Amino acid sequence: MAKLLVVDDEPINLDIIANCLEDEHQLSFAHDGLEAWQMLKEEPSLYDGVILDRMMPRMDGMDVLKRLKADTRFRDVPVIMQSAADSSEQVAEGLAAGAWYYLAKPYAPKALRSIVNAALDDRRNRKDLARIGGELHRILCMTDSATFSFRSLDDVTVLSSALAQMCPSPESASMGLAELMLNAVEHGNLGIDYAEKGRLIEDGLWKEEVERRLAEPDQADRHACLSLRREAGRLSFTIFDQGQGFEWRDYLDLDPARAFDSHGRGIAMARHLAFSSLEYQGTGNQVTVTIALTEPDPNKPEAGEDG
Repeated sequence: MAKLLVVDDEPINLDIIANCLEDEHQLSFAHDGLEAWQMLKEEPSLYDGVILDRMMPRMDGMDVLKRLKADTRFRDVPVIMQSAADSSEQVAEGLAAGAWYYLAKPYAPKALRSIVNAALDDRRNRKDLARIGGELHRILCMTDSATFSFRSLDDVTVLSSALAQMCPSPESASMGLAELMLNAVEHGNLGIDYAEKGRLIEDGLWKEEVERRLAEPDQADRHACLSLRREAGRLSFTIFDQGQGFEWRDYLDLDPARAFDSHGRGIAMARHLAFSSLEYQGTGNQVTVTIALTEPDPNKPEAGEDG
């Protein structure tokens, strides 16, 4: 059972969350942000996730979230922020600060369980990926160009983690590459659209449906490709699928209108957190991203500036 820290200054909210999750997870409780931060510092490796109220006395949820994401011990711990403060600006602020999800009060217990389980699965997958990828680090650092084919969720998991070891920030690179590759598989090759994915996640059937479609005869020879190229001071990755594309412009930024959906943030998060640049071509079945290998010199003028 995963260990979760639940933080809320209202006892009734703690009771609601306990009734919803205590059969599946081990729960600890804090009554404000300062108490939560002390508990986290005392046992930094204890908690697998945090359910965090936004508005609390002594230290509010945003302050706790910023501290978590600034501390290397907690950067991979998913934080689900829950609050009645649900304006577009507040939602965008919470997501930009690093919340894995922003849940508006009141919410259905089914939604909370689904989101918590998805966040915990995501963390477990990324930890496994980091172990796999680390073994390939030396080989990949000697690679100047390569092309890989992938078609399944397992392929995405292994390949994104391995290639991320070439990058200065493997954790963010792994997240970004995995999101784009996953989009190539599910939306591109398998044709699962946004609304259908939402329904499948809500019913707990998303992974099963992906596997079912991959097993269909007309998918046997269908795959996506990832090409990498090492260039001066950067890595370039191009991902291509055999689908018809999608309205990629709608997903380049965090849209508050979709903030409470169970998905739909991956491309925006990848663009802003993982890559130096991200550019879709054509209908959206090809995307190229770059990652800088060296930090820019703040004293060196940009191209086109007077030197």
